[in-house]
Amino acid sequence: MLCEVSEFAGNSLVGIWMTINALMIVSIFASSSSCFYYLYWPSMVTYEKWKYKSNPSYPSVEKVREEITQTVKGMLCASVCPALAVYMVTTGAFGGISKAYCGNWGNQSVGEHLLTAAVIWAGSDFYEFFYHRLGHVNFTFWQQHKHHHVFHNPSPFSVIADEWVDQFFRSMPLLVIPLLIPTNIDMLFFIYATFFYFYGVYLHSGHELPGLSAHNPVLNTSFQHYCHHAKSLMNKPYHCGFFVKIWDRLFDCQYPNYDPETCICAGCCRERGERTREAYEKVVKPDYSRLFSIGIWMDALLPGSQEKEVKSH
Repeated sequence: MLCEVSEFAGNSLVGIWMTINALMIVSIFASSSSCFYYLYWPSMVTYEKWKYKSNPSYPSVEKVREEITQTVKGMLCASVCPALAVYMVTTGAFGGISKAYCGNWGNQSVGEHLLTAAVIWAGSDFYEFFYHRLGHVNFTFWQQHKHHHVFHNPSPFSVIADEWVDQFFRSMPLLVIPLLIPTNIDMLFFIYATFFYFYGVYLHSGHELPGLSAHNPVLNTSFQHYCHHAKSLMNKPYHCGFFVKIWDRLFDCQYPNYDPETCICAGCCRERGERTREAYEKVVKPDYSRLFSIGIWMDALLPGSQEKEVKSH
């Protein structure tokens, strides 16, 4: 598929970058929008869904607008490394240093494909954790990463709502992996789309799954990532892991308060009787249909509008 993208773009690096951006914006907004609609749209919000929400409040319309704006900015940079990777595979640029290939699944056995996929997934998950943690323990990297933490109560639109530099480094494995190991370029991108964006939508959904406890020993849940957004600051790298919890355990990056009497996950809150229907009725459900208004986007461009928003929230 991606090799066909290159042919469609005339094997031009700029054309490939533009085409990948077009594919990304469709997939990003299709997945994030559908999740947002199901969990946040006023007509879709129910008590049964809300009682699994990590933060009982809903983000303001202005904050979601900011997530969307930042996502578009991050996407334009996140697509640079993938575009370079595809360009090198299809044109043999830079002396043919890329070891990736198009199609030809028969070049490797099923076992070799599975092993390659496992190495890519595990290596990328550790890289994501390590780089993410760096953004909380190194001041230079924190200056970039802190922009993602203005979304302390994230929605599905905040998965890649990062600054330029942050998103470039996060997407770098898509360029580096093809230089290190032979891999089918479509499989590489599929792994990233599935495990690192679609799973990211869940992590940023703000809602815990009924069948997956935040206290499970293996997988990071949406609560861990909400906790990261709400509690993690410079020199407080809580829950920097993406998919599995092992990295946070090894580097002592877990939020210290998991006492059932005081834990803030939705499960513990329900157990303590805090997620009542009466409490739900008092929660403000913002009118997110305002996001379809040109005025709210124009307001973001007016001088002083951001300062007013900060004061009002």
